[in-house]
Amino acid sequence: MGKLALAAKITHVPSMYLSEIDGPGKGRRQAAIDGHLEIERRCRALGVDTIVVFDTHWLVNAGYHINCAPRFEGVYTSNELPHFISNMAYAYDGNAPLGHLLAEAANAAGIQTLAHSNTTLPLEYGTLVPMRYMNADRHYRVVSVSALCQVHTLAESARLGWAFRRAIEDRYEGTVAMLASGSLSHRFAQNGTADDFRDRMWSPFLERLDHGVVDMWQRGEWADFCDMLPEYAAKGHGEGFMHDTAMLLGALGWNHYAGQVEVVTPFFPSSGTGQINALFPVQPMPADLRGIGEPRHRALAAPRL
Repeated sequence: MGKLALAAKITHVPSMYLSEIDGPGKGRRQAAIDGHLEIERRCRALGVDTIVVFDTHWLVNAGYHINCAPRFEGVYTSNELPHFISNMAYAYDGNAPLGHLLAEAANAAGIQTLAHSNTTLPLEYGTLVPMRYMNADRHYRVVSVSALCQVHTLAESARLGWAFRRAIEDRYEGTVAMLASGSLSHRFAQNGTADDFRDRMWSPFLERLDHGVVDMWQRGEWADFCDMLPEYAAKGHGEGFMHDTAMLLGALGWNHYAGQVEVVTPFFPSSGTGQINALFPVQPMPADLRGIGEPRHRALAAPRL
């Protein structure tokens, strides 16, 4: 029936918006913007009708949540970084039927999930920034998923991704892209030093850690990466505790996945954090969720972060 046509891990750094505006940041994030434009080009060529975004700026404290309002429109200023994103207008169309279908599938898999279509929930900038570059003409419908998950395990999030994939392929009449919208390591520069770290990592340890992870992705070492994801998320200060990454990998088959990542925008530092745009080739996945989200060894069971 339906198809998951594209999967990617993407940056949403607010300095991309500043990159459009006259000032010291003008043009600084053009490579990241170009990466989003290339991902959009791939989506269009694949016939994608809806983009599902795992948004690490949407904080939740109970259950998983899906924002699938029929329409999103407003003017956005970031409460986290109002001097970076201020008065950014947006207008996109949602996909309520798909959002409810995803929630039904997740609940059937034992993952408590709520879809919100009759709602005043706004979009967060983990969705708004990529949509600014990938959906300027409103070609795609948008569904946003909470991925700053305070009381959830990465194993749960991986199973959520698996359930979403099954729902799309078994019950949806259309073509979907999934975007894990979040950074690699996410240790921001200490207060008062942000300008010094605008284009630098916070520490050599985190930079080496991120480069090592990208190398693993390009080599397709998914069994090892899935085992180390909880520790990577903890020691790398993972954005949203890296639930977006767990969701994406769950949808791709977790440690059974065999794809080799294509880097679209090479790794770059931003305000101390590690960023990338990378495509994960979509391959057939296991028919059931046994093993999805779980480590190979009991000692590596995902801790609650």
